[in-house]
Amino acid sequence: MGSHKGYERVFRYFDEDGDGKVSPAELRRRLGLMGGELLQNEAEAAVEMLDSDGDGLLGLEDLVGLMEGGEEEEKVKGLREAFEVYDVEGCGFITPSSLKRMLSKLGESKSVDECKVMIQRFDLNGDGVICFEEFRIMMQ
Repeated sequence: MGSHKGYERVFRYFDEDGDGKVSPAELRRRLGLMGGELLQNEAEAAVEMLDSDGDGLLGLEDLVGLMEGGEEEEKVKGLREAFEVYDVEGCGFITPSSLKRMLSKLGESKSVDECKVMIQRFDLNGDGVICFEEFRIMMQ
């Protein structure tokens, strides 16, 4: 993992009792002081979701995951929307013919064979179509 210097200050703010862990109650109180509102059960659910070692508390790594995770979620959502644009058949895959259709809408004329070649480059499992995971890797 990279440098967590910036996050350590934030973590110490949330870790009121200095035990190196953030409890649901600490999370809830500190967010409350920052003007956020979190119900106890929401705080518990958030901690449970992010808790990597199962102790019911958040460590520094968990908090870093929370703070950086939002960006990743947004990226995945954007990619999912882009993927659906190419998945014109709605089958959950980008096929050579759906790629051809999409490219022609964008003013680029390609044959189905050319589209097959384009797909082959990123078709990691060799099934002749691009699934969402392959699309995600392709877009990195």
